[in-house]
Amino acid sequence: MPDTPEPPNLLTPAAASGTQALPTRHIRVIGVPLDMGASRRGVDMGPSAMRVAGLEARLEALGHQVADCGNIRVEIAETQTWGSDNARYLSQIAETCTRTADAVVKTLEDGMTPLLLGGDHSLAAGSISGVSRFYRRQNQKIGVVWIDAHSDINTPETSPSGNVHGMPLAALLGLGPELLGNIYGYAPKIDPENTVLVGVRDIDAAERANIRRAGIAEVYTMRDIDERGMRSVMEDALRAAGRGTAGYHVSLDMDWIDPEDAPGVGTPVRGGATYREAHLAMEIIADHGRLLSFEIVEVNPVIDEHNRTADLAVQLACSAFGKKIL
Repeated sequence: MPDTPEPPNLLTPAAASGTQALPTRHIRVIGVPLDMGASRRGVDMGPSAMRVAGLEARLEALGHQVADCGNIRVEIAETQTWGSDNARYLSQIAETCTRTADAVVKTLEDGMTPLLLGGDHSLAAGSISGVSRFYRRQNQKIGVVWIDAHSDINTPETSPSGNVHGMPLAALLGLGPELLGNIYGYAPKIDPENTVLVGVRDIDAAERANIRRAGIAEVYTMRDIDERGMRSVMEDALRAAGRGTAGYHVSLDMDWIDPEDAPGVGTPVRGGATYREAHLAMEIIADHGRLLSFEIVEVNPVIDEHNRTADLAVQLACSAFGKKIL
């Protein structure tokens, strides 16, 4: 009998290798080795750790074009005076955030997607200011999906530590500190009805009051994820962030993930998202296709185990940019 012909392979090369079928993006990697916003040192090495974990090659394997523009200039804490005890290194952090914002604006003007590597979470005041400014010029607003164990909505008046990495969302929503929130001369940068918190589980009393004061309508705690499941929470979160906007910025703090899977983070808190829940959240973001910009912050190689938190961060970035199981 003649040999039976094999059926044709209907998968594209990318699909056959378990990669993405989404449109190719031109991604610009921007490192922000900022660690003046936190008490614990080490997150300034986060950008290098993620690069060592193969970020560029793994994104290119998905079919994207990736250009790494290096790191934003950041002052070294030991060479600086920290200023006010209730907002330490605020002026230096604001300068770094302004440089970061300018780099993000330039990236968007060049038709590329910004991918920022932190550094502590205070850098988000810069990255999101840049995205906001670019789309504001087009009379559009943006949404923000803030994925974090913490709400980062303290102000100098409410912060128990004076650490500015606990203040960027307050600054972006116009609560202060003014030096951080008034980059480009306008505030607020984002609308509370398009700002979504996902996975929070460590919020102090003053932050609860600030969430109500800011008017953030969508806050999903880890209990919501436990009870409703990640899919339901993320669908609602992305719907809120995308309503009437050009799209959304995703700010991923690696301490959102449980320390069992991500031990090397700036401020670990037990009871976070699991490995698979984290990937599912990123996969849903990719499915919606409205990602404007993305950042990963608070990777701390000093307390990591064999760079596995940075490796997970790179895996999650790949999922957000379209990597699929099949």
